[in-house]
Amino acid sequence: MSTLALKNVTYTYKNAQRSAVSDVSCIFEEGKVYAIVGPSGSGKSTLLSLLAGLDLPTEGEVAFDGDSLAQLNLDRYRRESISMIFQAFHLFPLMTVMENVCFPMELCGVTPKDAKPRAAALLEGVGITEEQMDRFPSKLSGGERQRVAIARSLASNAKIILGDEPTGNLDGANTQNIIDILCSLAHDKGYCVIIVTHDMEVAEAADVALKMRDGELRVI
Repeated sequence: MSTLALKNVTYTYKNAQRSAVSDVSCIFEEGKVYAIVGPSGSGKSTLLSLLAGLDLPTEGEVAFDGDSLAQLNLDRYRRESISMIFQAFHLFPLMTVMENVCFPMELCGVTPKDAKPRAAALLEGVGITEEQMDRFPSKLSGGERQRVAIARSLASNAKIILGDEPTGNLDGANTQNIIDILCSLAHDKGYCVIIVTHDMEVAEAADVALKMRDGELRVI
């Protein structure tokens, strides 16, 4: 079972007056959706960067399956162990939907011939039609693009999904659709889904809701 654990994690930016993350300890497990809410500047984005291995703590430890990220190959960790979903989708505009989802598989050594049928299955699983797979992202709605982004996040076989405001650019119906997909991934397929959000609808649907304020993390 893949887990992410923070052990007394503190992160302080250079020349900052206070820590962006302050003595945070928390365990994130497979099979659950976690929502982290809090005002701007509370430390949510910094915490997500630490979980993603984009930064290492000033103090304390972030561990994946018991191994400190400080001791791991972070490029490999980000490529194979975690996936990210963003508010702005971050799909490659000059690649088709199919090519966007095949890309992370090919980075991991999967041949294009083998990547395509798996990408098609992932896209079908989030409600993208065969006709839409040949479109460029600009030809899809916001909700459709986010579903493609989710399919791409599943392509590497990573069991931990980190979401940075994944419903921030979506209307109510599409927000609910994305929430349903992410909850299904956790509850039915055993993913660990960690979402940083301002959206209380996401927090209410999560198995565990956490709040950040002044760098401290607490269960709501």
